[in-house]
Amino acid sequence: MNETQANRSMARPWRLTTLVRPVVAASLLTLLPAQGAEALVSTTRTALEKWTEARRLASYEAGQWVVGKEATAARIDVVEREIAATRQRIADAQQSLTDAQQKRGELEAAAAAQKSTFAALEVALQRIEQRVAQLLPRLPEPLLHKLEPFTQQIPRGEQASRLGVDARYANVIAVLNEVQKWNREITVASEVRPQPDGQSVEVTVVYLGLAQAYYVGAGGKVAGVGTASPAGWSWQARNELAPVVQRTIAILKNEQVAGFVRLPVQIQ
Repeated sequence: MNETQANRSMARPWRLTTLVRPVVAASLLTLLPAQGAEALVSTTRTALEKWTEARRLASYEAGQWVVGKEATAARIDVVEREIAATRQRIADAQQSLTDAQQKRGELEAAAAAQKSTFAALEVALQRIEQRVAQLLPRLPEPLLHKLEPFTQQIPRGEQASRLGVDARYANVIAVLNEVQKWNREITVASEVRPQPDGQSVEVTVVYLGLAQAYYVGAGGKVAGVGTASPAGWSWQARNELAPVVQRTIAILKNEQVAGFVRLPVQIQ
């Protein structure tokens, strides 16, 4: 080996290999005093124990982290599903609100139409009530008495009704139905009629609908004819008609055989 190689060999740093380290460590322990060796061993043991505990804690924390990660992922999944469900509920609520607003618009339009129809019906009802009120004086007393529960509810003139439109319509319909029924029939009724001499006599009256009426009373001594007018019924004494009216009443009551009778009729 020349001088250059010797210099290179001397310049290379001195290193302990893996195999010689334990030997060096053992040699060093032999060189240390006994008291120092024990302290080194104790320190080394303590360091190894702490290192082992640190490894154990690190492994435990890693396991806990994995468990926590899975739990967190599960919670995130639950929260995401809740968010999706909440968004769906919000969308449903918005749709319901839109439908409700549309329904409200339809109801408001229907209410406006109903209000307009109601106003038209009320105007028509007022005209009908006025005409019925004008018709009442032309009705005979027995029919007026029968219709009192209904006619008392019909407003007169500017009088306001306390009833609703439906009840007012029911009243006028009831009145008109009874008037129509009376006008199609021959009705026999008992009444008290004043006479020309100022006395009042109980008589039997035959009404031919609303057109004409005849009465007889006092044992066939008094008779008369009645006609309807806008101011009420007017009665005229016609005592000579007593036999004919008596026969007419007897036929109507099936007390005599049916036959033709002649009665005066006033055409208006």
